[in-house]
Amino acid sequence: MSVEIALILLFIVAMTVAIVVRHLRLPYTVGLVLAGLLLGWIRAFPAPHLNQALLFAVFLPGLIFEAAFHLNFREFWRNRITISALAFPGVFAAILLTALTLAPLANALGFLPGFTWRHALVFGALISATDPVAVLSLFRSLGIPRRLSLLLEGESLLNDGTGIVFFTLSLSLLTGTAVTARAISIEFMTVVGMGLAIGAAVGLAVSMVVRQVDDPMIEISLTTIAAYGSFAAADHLHYSGVIATVASGMLCGNYGARTGMSASTRVAVEAFWEYVAFALNSVVFLLIGIEVPIGRLLSAWPSIIVAYLIVTLARAFVIHAVWRLVSLTRERFPAIWSLVLTWGGLRGALPMVLALALPPDFPFRDQIISTTFGVVTLSILGHGLTMPPLLRWLGIVRGGKERSAYDLLRGELQIASAGLDEIESLRHLHAIAPASLDRLRQEYEKRLQDVRDKLSEVATEGSRQPERDLPQARHRLLVAEKDRALEAYRRGLIAPAIHDRLLADIDARILELETKGEPADEAQVKS
Repeated sequence: MSVEIALILLFIVAMTVAIVVRHLRLPYTVGLVLAGLLLGWIRAFPAPHLNQALLFAVFLPGLIFEAAFHLNFREFWRNRITISALAFPGVFAAILLTALTLAPLANALGFLPGFTWRHALVFGALISATDPVAVLSLFRSLGIPRRLSLLLEGESLLNDGTGIVFFTLSLSLLTGTAVTARAISIEFMTVVGMGLAIGAAVGLAVSMVVRQVDDPMIEISLTTIAAYGSFAAADHLHYSGVIATVASGMLCGNYGARTGMSASTRVAVEAFWEYVAFALNSVVFLLIGIEVPIGRLLSAWPSIIVAYLIVTLARAFVIHAVWRLVSLTRERFPAIWSLVLTWGGLRGALPMVLALALPPDFPFRDQIISTTFGVVTLSILGHGLTMPPLLRWLGIVRGGKERSAYDLLRGELQIASAGLDEIESLRHLHAIAPASLDRLRQEYEKRLQDVRDKLSEVATEGSRQPERDLPQARHRLLVAEKDRALEAYRRGLIAPAIHDRLLADIDARILELETKGEPADEAQVKS
């Protein structure tokens, strides 16, 4: 089977999963991994292998750039201490804790005899950093407070690069290369710093070109060059491609887009990257599931369970330490958020490909690969399935029963309105006696009024759902305006210049609405 057919089949499966999980109310990523596990078990078709070249060349640059492009720099800067503490010393501490705990336990319990702290250091380096692919795709769909989402997104974008650097350094340490604390510090600062410089240079250059043109297709192409070009350039020079793409994306989104893109162009660019992120996420999570060898995981379950518990506890320790640190600053956050940050430390595709990238003669290579795959699977499935109820239980995301009641009333309002419309259609067709239609109309109007009264009661009782519906309603109205303007232009009712001015105005209002977002969420829990 050709790669093209396999890719088409992957998209068919992904869209099927997307439809199914809507009805089952499962996180999309969890559904994709489960589908991938099933396909891998029955060997439905030979999908492309999820290797380092594929991840670095296709998936990571696009997904990281899209997230960084939408990351508000001012909000990021206001939380720089927390994000930096989690992404740099936090990852280093998690690696050390994992290595120093796993090695003695593996020997004491007998499932990895001869496993030293140096071997555990390699495993800790590849597993300790949270994966932005896994984190972003899950938490964007949960409606968590904006600042909490920013902490998770910012950390996952930066610590991905940190984990890759420490993984390389830990391999050098194990192979006997002379490595000192000073050398490690210099290497780390060089790799991250040069990645930052390359990404900033590419992002600035693209932003300057964007200011000189006003063509959506050209500007979409320029952002694509910024995403994949910054990653490829930094990686080719043996610096951090992840950090380079983050810097490039933040510059293009916060400077290039705001100063050089028209409203219409920015809407087109954001729509393009939104689809790219959806498509890449769909494929990568299916491939994660397909790559997992279920038989090997079952035979390696003792090491998987122990490693998973150690990794989770190490992250909990780091999150608590960072919370203690920032509680003394203006960046303090509610203590209850620590649970979400701990449980939100999902692992994804990157640890899997790093494990597969270990040299063939690396000691305990097969055991490390199986353990890594098992921890990733437990992370995505276990945390992904339990995160929504955890957020509701903690009170960070509200609206379980309240939201269901509101949606039910709104659905009743829509179907009752459809009944009224059908009554008018029957009246025009003269299919039913007018007296009967009048009686039916009165019944439906009474039903509509009852539903409206109940909706008013929900709003009076303090529900903010009507307020949250406003942005969605405004967006639909603006789309309707845009459709009418396009239809008028196609029918020759307005001139091209007027058509362009109308669309530019509508796109500007759409952009303003999307930039403002929803009202501040009152569910931000206080410590």
